[in-house]
Amino acid sequence: MGSEHGSTGGTTASPPHRSDTRLRVNGKPHTLSVDHRRVLLDVLREDLDLTGAKKGCDHGQCGACTVLVDGRRVNSCLLLAVSLDGCDVTTVEGLSGDGEAPHPLQRAFLERDAFQCGYCTPGQLCSAVGAIAEAEAGHPSHVTDVRAASGPVALSREEIRERLSGNLCRCGAYPRIVDAVEDVVR
Repeated sequence: MGSEHGSTGGTTASPPHRSDTRLRVNGKPHTLSVDHRRVLLDVLREDLDLTGAKKGCDHGQCGACTVLVDGRRVNSCLLLAVSLDGCDVTTVEGLSGDGEAPHPLQRAFLERDAFQCGYCTPGQLCSAVGAIAEAEAGHPSHVTDVRAASGPVALSREEIRERLSGNLCRCGAYPRIVDAVEDVVR
């Protein structure tokens, strides 16, 4: 007879629930058997050996884990991987595409010395790529003058700072990050 707080004996716990999940990561298709509880960040880092996205706060507050899913920037530490079945994921490793040359933002970060320790840099880069695309698509930010004509949003320094405000840099490289993004959009 089993107790009300324990098991009834000899059975083992069932294995965790898993699903086959199809992701296209940096242009390459992957089908993975993923535990339903795993987040995208862990799948990228542990299963696909893409360690650019960093685990910072693990609560979606620092932006170190930012990647692009179907072209939109997301905190990969908050998204269950199985919920992204069929999606395109771009990490910092895939920003330059198939070419050897770095992405224009990567070059601008180097030229402007827009990083110190580099821990937040992959998330900053992916966030900046997403922010530029959002502005080009006409998506307003908190500081956008929505009374102005519709269409692409010009990325002033204030717009860049606002749009990247979800990505923290402990080293304080913010002015140079803004400079680098400004160089690319000009």
